[in-house]
Amino acid sequence: MGFKKKYDFVRNRNKFFIISIALLVIGLSVMLFSGMNFGVDFKAGTNIDLVVGKQLDKAKVEEILHTLTTNGDVKSNFADPTIGGNNSDRVSIRFDDVLNDDTVNKIQKAFATAYGTEVSKEINTVDPQLAKELLLKAVYAVAISSVLICLYVSIRFEWRFAVAAIIAILHDAFMVIAMFAIFRFEVNLPFLAAVLTTIGYSINDKIVIFDRIRENLRFAKLKTDEDLVALVNDSIWQTMARNINTVLVVLIAAGCLYIFGSESIKLFALAKLIGLTSGAYSSIFIACSLWYLLKRKSLRSSKKKAAA
Repeated sequence: MGFKKKYDFVRNRNKFFIISIALLVIGLSVMLFSGMNFGVDFKAGTNIDLVVGKQLDKAKVEEILHTLTTNGDVKSNFADPTIGGNNSDRVSIRFDDVLNDDTVNKIQKAFATAYGTEVSKEINTVDPQLAKELLLKAVYAVAISSVLICLYVSIRFEWRFAVAAIIAILHDAFMVIAMFAIFRFEVNLPFLAAVLTTIGYSINDKIVIFDRIRENLRFAKLKTDEDLVALVNDSIWQTMARNINTVLVVLIAAGCLYIFGSESIKLFALAKLIGLTSGAYSSIFIACSLWYLLKRKSLRSSKKKAAA
């Protein structure tokens, strides 16, 4: 109870604004100078899945690939190969260029020779035009979902809540993107799904607090800034337990996916973990403070009119 009385979320808002801005600026700088680490979904290239039938060793897989590139059989850079499957008998290799059938057959034959077994393959190729189209559609998906959420909140609540919500959920989406840019994690279609679901979970957290603020507004007599600060802080604390419990349950589920899931789902789970954490953080420290700033301006304007 003492901490509840002592800590003032609204008065300490600038600290959290600075932290968020700093992280986003770092992420944006990395994106501008180094770009994102796009996977085959958003970048032209070829992804080859090979099922060898024997347990694979990553060092040996890399040795085979380096031999192929050194002798000129493969004229394309490749990303760090991913080994999976029930018995670690499957390897996924992404190449930066679109490979022809002859090159793919050479890769398949090299693994068959090295392991002395038949090797089956699955190829996923994305040409440059399709990669650009997928990336553009991904941007459209995030933009359209954000606009629709803004419209919903404007109708359901008021425009100040909508502005605060849209800034905060874009903060969460860009926070996921920034972390992936800084740490050079691969960006693919599951990553996009994680960003979109992050927006959904994020707005849910914010609606819970905004609804309590709206309820408290009905009975509040706002005469000074202190009254408005107290209303926002009280609303945050009244919904704190619910928000923490909701986020913790989903974080545990996403954490289990990351720890026990296959390699193909780990980055999705990681993006979810970052997005959920950012969503809970921004709901308490960013969105409510933004609404306070907008409402304070309106309150001061009303006072001036009344005085006049």
